[in-house]
Amino acid sequence: MFGLGWSEMVVVGIVALIVIGPKDLPGLFRTMGEFTGKARGMAREFSRAMNAAADESGVRDISSSLKAAANPKAFGTEKLKEATGMTKGPETQALTEERQAMKEKMSDAMAKAATDRQQREAAEKAAAAPQAEPPKGDT
Repeated sequence: MFGLGWSEMVVVGIVALIVIGPKDLPGLFRTMGEFTGKARGMAREFSRAMNAAADESGVRDISSSLKAAANPKAFGTEKLKEATGMTKGPETQALTEERQAMKEKMSDAMAKAATDRQQREAAEKAAAAPQAEPPKGDT
């Protein structure tokens, strides 16, 4: 809530118990809960009012227009590149091939690690399984 973990909350609770006392502590927590609820309600109401004001002034429309204009795919530059036949330069192409090779190398390494882990887990599971004793014959 306020960046406090469970351990900090416990310390605050113990200090409050010592300072305020066990008799008045439930009332204090109830009052704090009401205050927190009112503060959240006020924040929610403020956010709604700001969103409503933004809607009325057309800020959202302008924002969506700017986002669409900043997006090259929505603007059609990809199709322009295809139509004009613009290709990547030799350095860019070399980088692209190098990145693809690195990606394949990482994928292979991750697949090998996953296979090794599965085999290791299967071996551990087999080793942990109790060995069945052969049946004893009646003599």
